[in-house]
Amino acid sequence: MTTRDVVFPAGRQALYERNRYSPAVRSNGFLFVSGQVGSRPDGSPEPELKAQVRLAFENLNAVLKAADCSFDDVVDVTVFIVNPEERFETIWEVVPEYWGEAPFPNITCVGVTWLYGFQFEIKVIAKLPDA
Repeated sequence: MTTRDVVFPAGRQALYERNRYSPAVRSNGFLFVSGQVGSRPDGSPEPELKAQVRLAFENLNAVLKAADCSFDDVVDVTVFIVNPEERFETIWEVVPEYWGEAPFPNITCVGVTWLYGFQFEIKVIAKLPDA
């Protein structure tokens, strides 16, 4: 069995250790980033929605940075939202702060009923700069 090339950002280990998953894995020129949520350093959810979304993006950016990537390297995005009918517009007020200028990566939004106490989660695939 091949050993996974796992990427861990500085800090935020509590959530990864508690749930035993890798923040991201490098494979074949791509970085596959696990879903990032607006978790505090102890793994608990940030309660206010906009702050939770901002923290999810900050956590995502920390994982990308640990792999020498940025959001500019992202080619695919999947977003999960609890109760999207109620929360989508509020979330989308925050998203442009992190996406910069168009063209944006492709995105799939999925409405879900549960995210481990969170309201928003974002997972991405990025092309590694040296690939």
